[in-house]
This record gives sequence, C-alpha cells and structure tokens, in this order.
Amino acid sequence: MNTHESLPTLGGVNMNDDFIPLSVPFLGGNESRYVQECIETNWVSSVGDFVNRFEDMVARYVGCSHAVATVNGTAALHIALIVAGVGQDDEVIVPTLTFIAPASAIRYVGAWPVFVDVEPVYFQLDLVKLRAFFEKSCHFEGDNLVNNDSNRRIKAIIPVHILGHPVDMVELNKLARYYNLIVIEDATESLGACCGDIKTGNLSSIACFSFNGNKIITTGGGGMIVTNNGSWAERARYLTTQAKDDPLEYIHNEIGYNYRLTNIQAALGCAQMEQLDHFIATKRQIAARYQEHLGQIEGVTVAGEAPDRFSTFWLYTILIDPTITGITSRQALQSLAAHAVQTRPLWHPLYSLPPFSNCQAIDIVQANHIYERALSIPCSVSLKPSEQMLVIEHIQQLIRTGGLCRKST
Repeated sequence: MNTHESLPTLGGVNMNDDFIPLSVPFLGGNESRYVQECIETNWVSSVGDFVNRFEDMVARYVGCSHAVATVNGTAALHIALIVAGVGQDDEVIVPTLTFIAPASAIRYVGAWPVFVDVEPVYFQLDLVKLRAFFEKSCHFEGDNLVNNDSNRRIKAIIPVHILGHPVDMVELNKLARYYNLIVIEDATESLGACCGDIKTGNLSSIACFSFNGNKIITTGGGGMIVTNNGSWAERARYLTTQAKDDPLEYIHNEIGYNYRLTNIQAALGCAQMEQLDHFIATKRQIAARYQEHLGQIEGVTVAGEAPDRFSTFWLYTILIDPTITGITSRQALQSLAAHAVQTRPLWHPLYSLPPFSNCQAIDIVQANHIYERALSIPCSVSLKPSEQMLVIEHIQQLIRTGGLCRKST
C-alpha cells in the first residue's frame, strides 16, 4: 500500500510531513492571548473593544481617518460601492485578471462591470487601454461619462492591486479626475504596499481590504473599509450593522446588512497587525530569493516591482513559457504536486466566465496570456529558506528536463 493513500490531500498535493503549502497564516504573536480575553469576558460577537482597536490600527497604518470592519473583503466592496453612490445600471471599470469579488459586488448593486486588460509586466490594470477606451468609445453628457456601446453612465473605477503590487495610482487618479469618476481601491491583497510614499488604501476616495486565511494578515475571514470621508464611513457603519435607527426598539428605515466583524476575529487581527511589518519584510526576502535563483532561467519570468512602487509580494507568481521550457504551467503544477509542493494558477479572466457573458470587455490580450502561463508558488511567512530552496530546485529540474522531474522516494 502507498503510505500516502491515507493522508489528506489539498489541491491534489499529498499533505505529508514534507508538504510545502502555497500560502498559510502565521499565528505566532498574541493571537491566543487576545482570543482568550474575548472568551473570558464573553465579548465574542460583533461588539467589543477589539473591533474598535482593530479598526483604529488599520486606519492609522494606512493613513486614513476612518475604518469600518466587515465580515469579509467582498462585503467591504459591496458597501463601498453603495456609499460611493454606484447603483442600478451604472458601469464600473474593473480589471479582467483578478479574483471574482469586485465584479460580483458590482452586480450586487445592479451595476455592470466593464472589463479592461492588464499590462504585461506587473499584471495591473492597463491604463493605456483604459484611456483609449474613454477617448474613443465614451462621451460626456453633462458631467457624466457615458459608454457609447451601452449608453450607460460610467460611475467608478475599481483598481485591484493584485498580488501585493500597486496599480499606478498617480496616473489612474489623473484619469479619474478628468472623467469625473470615483475610485474605489480593491486593496484586498496589498496591505502595506505603497505607491510613492502613500500606502494602498489611502490612494482613493474609499478602499477595501481582506483578511482571509491566506492574506498577509488574517482574521480567519474579515475585511475592512477605509476612507477619509467621514459621512461615507458613518453610512458604511450604519449599513454593516443592519441599518439600526433605534436599536432598542428595533426600528430600521432601510435595508441593512449583517456585515460587522466579530470581536473574536478582530482580536486575531490586532495580534496580526502587531506583526505586519515583519510579515512584509519576510515576504520581500522570499521574493528576492526567487528572483535570484529563478530569474536567470530562460523561459521563466519572475515577479518584479515598479521603481516608484513598493510591493508586499503577497502571492509570488512566475510565468512559464512552454515554447521555451517545454512545459506548461499546469504540467509544472502537477509535477510539483508530486513533490508535495502546492502551487496554483491565477484566476480565470473574468470576462470569459458565464456570469459576465453579457458584460463588455475591452481589448483583452495580456490577461489571457498571463492566465495560461502563471503559476503562484509557495511564499508563506513561515516558509523556511531550506523549503524555499527545495521549491527552487524542483522548478530548476523541471525546466532542465522539460517536465520530466523525478519523483521523490
């Protein structure tokens, strides 16, 4: 009997003693102590000191005046769209290469995503193609930018700082000001990243973070809205707590949402925030090691960093060119899985998914190319240098042999 047959698997990877996960949380600080405090005081639900403390810590860290904690990043995006005034039959620009959450949140409010390609170097929203779309395919009606094709108003842009690298927010904000568009940052993957000396989350009118289990800090789930707009923050807090107008008599004058983060989750978040700078430094060390050892391999493109931006390298991703290496990214995924190394492809370009088949897509080329070749590789904060070198050696051998990597015994 194969000794691995009875062991659990994750994404086809045997989770044996040598298993190297893609990206897992590191809970090595005050998490247990803070959670125990919640248990001992009975403050475990959506009210408690840790929720307020966590909001304050995130707001101060990114440099915003206000923060509102939510149950997850998708809920944060949903509420951000509402308070920004995006509604029925508006259109919102969003990159096609990202997790589905921003596009889904746009549909939650009855608006329509317009998908734009990403640029080929850092995989971020392609502002050249976006500008061309505005210039050639849109017109103004009063102060409103209108899409010539759909005759709908374009209300906002959601730039997504994917993989921890910021979008060029200087140029994007110039575009947004000229075309009178609201910018809602999806900063869910980029806590701690910077454009110039300004942190993501503080580069727009309102922004959202996620604290899912694989993010750079985690609350198990959880999200956060940050803004410098006091009235927007107040309305976000109202909507995320069921829109209570009289909590004693249970008076609700409009539809609200049960989106408030729990105190016990926020306790985890406070402990994680205390370690954030260390987490970022570790992620950048991991990225530097991959760049050093994989960057010289012909046919492999490693993740880099724009000169004016600071990336957290949240999820380290390489491109594998099968015409040069003789192996596809999916073949590499399977071969690495045989060595108990977990990897994964990037997201399927959203414009081609069934829920968005009736949404407009603008000149999608690079996203398809990146999707076919991208492979995210292990980069947990807890990843040991020796484990990372094993991953590097496996990839080097795969490329040398065109995918004929010998399975470990």
